[in-house]
Amino acid sequence: MFKNILRGVKAYGGTFRLISQLGLWKYFGIPMLISFLTAVLIGVSAWGLSDNIGSVIAKIWFWEWGAETFKTIGTILGAFIIIVVGLILYKHIVMALSAPFMSPVSEKIETHLTGNSHSHRNTGNAAQLWRGIRINSRNLIMELLFTVPILLISFIPVIGFFSSILLFLVQSYYAGFGNMDYTLERHFEVRDSVRFVRQNRGIAIGNGLVFMGMLFIPIIGIILVLPLSVTAATTETVRLLEASKQQKINANG
Repeated sequence: MFKNILRGVKAYGGTFRLISQLGLWKYFGIPMLISFLTAVLIGVSAWGLSDNIGSVIAKIWFWEWGAETFKTIGTILGAFIIIVVGLILYKHIVMALSAPFMSPVSEKIETHLTGNSHSHRNTGNAAQLWRGIRINSRNLIMELLFTVPILLISFIPVIGFFSSILLFLVQSYYAGFGNMDYTLERHFEVRDSVRFVRQNRGIAIGNGLVFMGMLFIPIIGIILVLPLSVTAATTETVRLLEASKQQKINANG
């Protein structure tokens, strides 16, 4: 697992060069804009709603003494909850809407790496967008199911620290999942893609770790996160697919 996580992280090396070599920057304009506007919307929401959520949390404290302190803590927790949920929504909104732009980029990279321009499944923009919505809606639900109990555990002293790490890993996994699916959609139906990513979850987590880390870099990280993460995910996913094909050939004699 750790080896594959590291491999997913290392895949980011050389992404700038590969994007420039294949002339792919022109495909990233609209996805970059989608990424930036979505991040701004979530940031504004976190700023505006944190006080409201803080007030709701503060009502749990019935006593007068320490009320202001608890309200302040509630406001901080409110902002934290919004940011966590916002990051989850950000990933899936951006990935779903960017599918018609990222899938062709992934295909060009795959053709460059394999020399094979034939896709197993021919999909158009509408199909790619619908696939993006389906896979990210599914991942959003699954991620929320894991996130809610982790957030509840985070309020427990000491254990809360480890829950933060677990939460980051869960978010990273689903970020990497989305990036890998831009390649997998040409090869598999949704069910088979889910199975493939589960079998290679280390690669997904490694890719997602860098993805999530870049979101904390003001402006630049948000703008560049999709081009770099999709390129890195594509190179590793293609490698895995080619290795799987070779294993089948060897198994068949």
